[in-house]
Amino acid sequence: MQSGFPLVAEPFRALAGKLDISQDETIERVRALKGQGIVRRIGGVFDSSKLGYHSTLGALHLAGPRLDEAAAVVSQHPGVSHNYARDHYYNLWFTLSLPRDRSLADAIAALSAQAGAEATINLPAVAVFKIGVFFDLLGDDGQEPAWDQKPIPVASTQRALSELERSIVRELQGDLPVAEGPFGEMAGRLGLAVGDLLAKVQSFEVEGIMRRYGASLRHRLAGFVANAMACWTVASDVQRAGHRAASYRQVSHCYQRQTASGWPYNLFAMIHGRDREECESVTEDISIDIGNHDHVLLFSGKEYKKEPVQYFTEAG
Repeated sequence: MQSGFPLVAEPFRALAGKLDISQDETIERVRALKGQGIVRRIGGVFDSSKLGYHSTLGALHLAGPRLDEAAAVVSQHPGVSHNYARDHYYNLWFTLSLPRDRSLADAIAALSAQAGAEATINLPAVAVFKIGVFFDLLGDDGQEPAWDQKPIPVASTQRALSELERSIVRELQGDLPVAEGPFGEMAGRLGLAVGDLLAKVQSFEVEGIMRRYGASLRHRLAGFVANAMACWTVASDVQRAGHRAASYRQVSHCYQRQTASGWPYNLFAMIHGRDREECESVTEDISIDIGNHDHVLLFSGKEYKKEPVQYFTEAG
């Protein structure tokens, strides 16, 4: 369900056919995975830039005893989707998405002031080499879906979405009901036939408006207890280095980002492993591969917030 989730009227029947079990058993198993917290959500993941939004990665330095309090302030912002403590001078890291007519820099400055941060950096993306959270639960035999080998520039323009398309996005960004005909409930609320809704969803994929539709996992509960952000200073040929880093299956996200005063690192990769040693080993392999050992490795600590961005809402 992580990738290639069937966009058909009865997706769990289609999954059952692939697994050679009944639809009822498939639904029962998926409900159990959600009940255990392993499956966080089944829904759409969108390219914010194609919806008229822009986003960035921000980081704050907080004095240790104030970290939880400051994190609560940051997490309350509706545009913040991910918020983590990390083991670094910059110890609180978060992603922020806003409609394009609102300033990311101003929003980060306001959050920094409200949180009482002593230092702040703002690191917007320049190019995306990979966005594909896929956890290999089968070991070496697991097959990871292919990713686009071309860097994805951060879009500055997008086509205007109709009000119906915005309503469809609002539906798809929710959590899919685990039932025989789950898209029927969405279609009914939208006043559409199921086939017409699914045709529009598939067109979103073709246009790149929706990156994928599928299951998001709680990686720690799925056995991937270590999570780290590796950051390199790449002086030349960032695209080559980004392609190489993105080729590792343990890497879920890979970006080129702007640098900031006191932060020279411009290539970022999110690495997932079954322990810290695996993350360290993968980081070293990538460093050798790209011929660059000038890096830092920031392990994730406390997870304060991890939710999909909610687009076209009153708050956002």
